[in-house]
Amino acid sequence: MIPLSIALVVYMLFAKDAPNPPAGKSLGQYLAVLKDKDAWWFMFFYSVTFGGFVGMASSLTIYFNDQYGLDPVHAGYFTAACVFAGSFVRPIGGNLADRIGGIRTLSAMYILAASFLFILSFGLQQQWAGLAVVVLAMASLGMGNGAVFQLVPQRFRKEIGVMTGLIGMAGGIGGFYLASSMGYSKQLTGNYQVGLAMFAGLALIALIGLSLVKKRWRTTWGSAAVTSARI
Repeated sequence: MIPLSIALVVYMLFAKDAPNPPAGKSLGQYLAVLKDKDAWWFMFFYSVTFGGFVGMASSLTIYFNDQYGLDPVHAGYFTAACVFAGSFVRPIGGNLADRIGGIRTLSAMYILAASFLFILSFGLQQQWAGLAVVVLAMASLGMGNGAVFQLVPQRFRKEIGVMTGLIGMAGGIGGFYLASSMGYSKQLTGNYQVGLAMFAGLALIALIGLSLVKKRWRTTWGSAAVTSARI
């Protein structure tokens, strides 16, 4: 609670409202953004990247304990290393997206995440090999999070507040799915392989979805005539 209290005090002292806030909107006006199919695409893409990150983070201590027989303390250390890796590289993913384009970066992160999760699904015998693959998977998902939010403000400039909330909600749902799928996999088969493989497949489905929309995005709201950002 100490860090939370410090953050609260700092926020109360220094946070300020914008000098020219936009006019308030009704709930219906906020939810009107759901009529846009791009909103659903972004929610799905983030449910895979952030959902995968959160779902793995919430399951890793149990995973390392079951898979490698680590005691809870050392399993917690392993989990902390993985979570730190995924969190640390998120801004790097955003920076990379600024440089080479959000779609290209996100596509690469889906490929990497799917590959590492699929490798992990084989049940690596060595705990350090398992840790290394999990770190790489978490880093891929973390960079994917940054890439998603490099794209969102370009598409939803005026609705960025509500879109941030909706996309974040979708990420939480994705996290619940991954954690549940790993749990059901362990319960039904005795290991985590099926759950990890299914989530690797979901990352590939997201990659296919991104491939379907990238041409339209780059020729409409992401074209050079509309924005100077790399899409």
